[in-house]
Amino acid sequence: MAGNSQRRNRRTSNKKGATVGSGGKRRRALEGKGPTPPAHMRKGHKKNRLANAQAKQASRRPAPRRGGPKGTNELVVGRNSVVEALREGVPANTLYVQQFVDSDERVREALQLATEKGLNLMEAPRPELDRMTNGLNHQGLVLSVPPYDYAHPEDLTALAADNGEDPLIVALDGITDPRNLGAVVRSVSAFGGHGVVVPERRAAGMTASAWKTSAGTAARTPVARATNMTRTLEAYQKEGLMVVGLAADGDVELHELDALDGPVVIVVGSEGKGLSRLVGETCDFRVRIPMPGGAESLNAGVAAGVVLYEAARRRA
Repeated sequence: MAGNSQRRNRRTSNKKGATVGSGGKRRRALEGKGPTPPAHMRKGHKKNRLANAQAKQASRRPAPRRGGPKGTNELVVGRNSVVEALREGVPANTLYVQQFVDSDERVREALQLATEKGLNLMEAPRPELDRMTNGLNHQGLVLSVPPYDYAHPEDLTALAADNGEDPLIVALDGITDPRNLGAVVRSVSAFGGHGVVVPERRAAGMTASAWKTSAGTAARTPVARATNMTRTLEAYQKEGLMVVGLAADGDVELHELDALDGPVVIVVGSEGKGLSRLVGETCDFRVRIPMPGGAESLNAGVAAGVVLYEAARRRA
């Protein structure tokens, strides 16, 4: 009997238990899993692998940059220069004043203008200002101007489209004097243009000097930077703009040019060298300004102003 009892117990302890899984008897097993995800979201699918590869490649590619490269703050040095910059509304952010500086009318006016404009006022010892300015004669006043926020060349045609107007743009080729740039910005603003394009390298930028020459019009007239001026002009041509280059030996005189009535970009070269070869070859027209007085050339600011006036007169 004892043996039989042990065998029964052994069979009972070796009895097969419950199998894994519900056999479809649980409520959740009857619920649907929702719509099938699209192919590019299904792990292991060919389109999913392709989408992942494209995303990985895009992450390695630098993001598109608007405008030119960011630089360091510009410093305006000296009492007269600082006061003039503040009067002209140069977009500064900080005025540094030397400790125990001998105050005169210029120092007092600089402090008053900086306070009115809400600029940061920082007092610094003379050795610190000497270090900041690399030993320049700062006379106890240093004005810090942040880098100009350049537009993208496409922004200028977009601005014209928003206004329901044909684009009127000036491109500068090889202009290195910021005062010429400021004068062109002023003329573009005066005659209803939509902006100025400058090369990213070896060209004048929107410094405090350019801003002062623009007489404050730089606040409402965008300046764009082009990584490659020739490609930028070609992109404008694809948008339907005529590219008109100013040249002393141009084939067409200004009054004969009908292209100024429509979408146009006016290219102005340097006073000495004129248009560069590639830029000149890209132009649809090379135009000369008649000068009965016999002058060989005009500076960039004056030349741009003459052509912009003619364009504005025709459009009116």
